[in-house]
Amino acid sequence: MKNPRTIARAVGTLMLAAFLLYGMGSSLASGPAPGSLAVTIGLAMMLLNTAAVVAIGALVVPILRPHSAPVAIGYAATRLFEGTLLAVGAVALVAGAVDINFLAYNVAMAGLGIGSLFFCLVLYRARLVPRVLAVGGFIGYAAVATGSVLELFGVAGASLWGAMPGGLFEAGFATWLLVRGVSAPTAVAAA
Repeated sequence: MKNPRTIARAVGTLMLAAFLLYGMGSSLASGPAPGSLAVTIGLAMMLLNTAAVVAIGALVVPILRPHSAPVAIGYAATRLFEGTLLAVGAVALVAGAVDINFLAYNVAMAGLGIGSLFFCLVLYRARLVPRVLAVGGFIGYAAVATGSVLELFGVAGASLWGAMPGGLFEAGFATWLLVRGVSAPTAVAAA
């Protein structure tokens, strides 16, 4: 895939799919009947989320690389980190280790939030999307990271509140990518 518009559409589709896969999958996987078909389907959905998250990072590399190769690789690594921890958490959840799932989820989201700040900075500097959208992403991912870290330190519900701005950004960003794609590369912006 070399066409930036095709890549943008694929990323937008995967971002929206990831919401559904993880959200529905975690609900099914934490069901009351361990070993049931619903729990198995939930685990499969959560693991498909991992594949989607890792693919997002890989697909964005050629779009970001002309503007900042380190951020392109760092963002891919961030998504790999997130996906790996979410997969560990999914397996732990199905095995009944709810505390490990909690820890894995919040560390994954904190990592995603922190790593994605640089991604949003490149989006902003390179004008790959409207600057207001990039700023919204920066705010959203900062909230995700902050909420997850606070949750890890015992502030119940902080990750849910922190995830809201990040989720709104990802839904809006995904929609933008599906409809408009990314702007043609302009002058290379150092990040």
